[in-house]
Amino acid sequence: MHDNRSISRRRGLGRGRAWSLFERVAPLAALLLVSACTAGTTAPAANGFVRVDQVGYGTTETKHAYLMNAGGASPFRVVDESGRTVLDGTAGASTGAWNSGFPSVRVLDISAVRTPGGYRILAEGAEPSPLFRIDSSATLFAPQVAANVRFFQAQRDGSGVLASTVDRKPAHLNDARATVYEVPRYDEEGTELQDERLVRAGGPVDVAGGWFDAGDFLKFTHTTAYSLGSLLMAQRDSRAAGAELAAETRHGLAWLDKMWNAEAGTLLAQVGIGAGNENVRSDHDVWRLPEADEAPGADPALARRPVFRAAGPGASISPNLAGKVAAAFALAAQTSTGADARHALDEAARVYELADREPDTLTTAYPPSFYPEASWQDDMEFAATELAMAGKALGDPRAGRWARDAGRWAAAYLTSDALGTLGVGDVSALAHADLVGLIDAGSLVGDVTRDRLTGDLARQLEDGLARAAKDPFGAGADQLEFDSVPHTFGLATTALLHRRTTGQDTYTAFGTHQRNWALGANAWGMSFVIGSGAVSPRCPEHQAANLTGKELTGAVVNGPNKAEAFAELNRFPTMRPCLVGGFERFDGRGARFVDDVGAWQSVEPAIDFTATALLTFALACRC
Repeated sequence: MHDNRSISRRRGLGRGRAWSLFERVAPLAALLLVSACTAGTTAPAANGFVRVDQVGYGTTETKHAYLMNAGGASPFRVVDESGRTVLDGTAGASTGAWNSGFPSVRVLDISAVRTPGGYRILAEGAEPSPLFRIDSSATLFAPQVAANVRFFQAQRDGSGVLASTVDRKPAHLNDARATVYEVPRYDEEGTELQDERLVRAGGPVDVAGGWFDAGDFLKFTHTTAYSLGSLLMAQRDSRAAGAELAAETRHGLAWLDKMWNAEAGTLLAQVGIGAGNENVRSDHDVWRLPEADEAPGADPALARRPVFRAAGPGASISPNLAGKVAAAFALAAQTSTGADARHALDEAARVYELADREPDTLTTAYPPSFYPEASWQDDMEFAATELAMAGKALGDPRAGRWARDAGRWAAAYLTSDALGTLGVGDVSALAHADLVGLIDAGSLVGDVTRDRLTGDLARQLEDGLARAAKDPFGAGADQLEFDSVPHTFGLATTALLHRRTTGQDTYTAFGTHQRNWALGANAWGMSFVIGSGAVSPRCPEHQAANLTGKELTGAVVNGPNKAEAFAELNRFPTMRPCLVGGFERFDGRGARFVDDVGAWQSVEPAIDFTATALLTFALACRC
């Protein structure tokens, strides 16, 4: 349920829930702030606030927190859970003003604390920090991976839902016999459907199952393939979450296999429609539980959801989409055995061969404004690299050709004008890191060297560093654009991949700091992963969570956005009101964060957001 975003999608349905503010133990200061805002009273004025990574810091990591106040080099101390002081220090020089109320932001270096345990930071004239932990990476981050997996479980559609997650019930069973329609036509802005009615093109097809994309009930091949690829990389390269992660990748893979009809050579792109008109009812027109769509008396337009193709039978497929899908299948081949591995490799190879090598436009979703995308050579590099790795493991004679293809696609990406950083719209970091492994293993890779690949990983991180140098909290992503939190996790993942491929710690501290920012070391003192830390979103725009009143554990939300983006929030008669106020005090530099069930601009979760964070935690876990 996102909405059009300036650099990535989302329409905006919404989710959120109104549950007790005291369900989770939180620091007294945070509770006072939330309680007072919710009750409409005035919280005690605070002169300063300490912002920390609320999940915690690895024992040997560089550990930075922030003090935001009116100014002055304040002394601080770190105390353990018994109140014993373990470190005394003085706040560093100001990194800049955040807003008129907090003209000074200062770094608190607590790197010297290495003993595992729970701690708080007490700074003169400031509220105590939330409790945070210092511990091994496995102890800190394996539970985070498990929490992220729980969100994917909550996003399940079809008959295989898990009732233990936000009281889910089977939904959209009619997707097992869905009708395919011609690709819908939209206006230039991608907000208004131009067709008076949808035109039937085929079917029935079985597209039951899969994951909801976000807070709504749409299902996209584009975001599913990216998310599945990220989860499979985590499964391959980390033991974090184990069996539950493996079960979830099987669930996602089973649906992707349905969206690809190998016999017909047809890739389906989408189930459901999110932007309609007065004649075409869309998913975003109603706020309800997913099982309501097929309940007696349900709207026929919601009970029988349309399906749209990425391309016709045997026709060329947009290379960004084909690349993501092929990479996901090839990663499944790497994490499977026997006939399952061979089947996944064959699926990957067929999709890869149908990719359009000279595209005029790129296909992501309908309308394209939900997920605008500019690059595609990175997706083809990703596909060819994973095919080569799977082919080599399975003794497939095509492995050498795929490796050479990967090198050529990498070279094409590096000379393109669409260089980005890791996220659903740019997977070059994932592709580069695995392609370096092929080079190190002696495989032929065509027109690229390991130095060029690792150099581009560094380029992505340098872009983040340049932005962080201008931000008082060292944020490497743009907080005035959509997807600031997932792009932050993308930078954190890229730093881990750079370290893995080079053995150098050049960007390790920067990557750690990006994770810290996303988990609470930011102006709002907010962990943008629901349930992780003392203060996280309580009113996400997510229909099932809002209407059941359950916590959406492990979901990653968009985060702060430009203030102008919040001119209109989503409101539905059936929506349960949910708002945690008080965060406007911490808005600054044109950025705003709103914890309101209607604020899709900042608190809508998504599977691609969460998949990127999961990969960060899995690689950081080292378990």
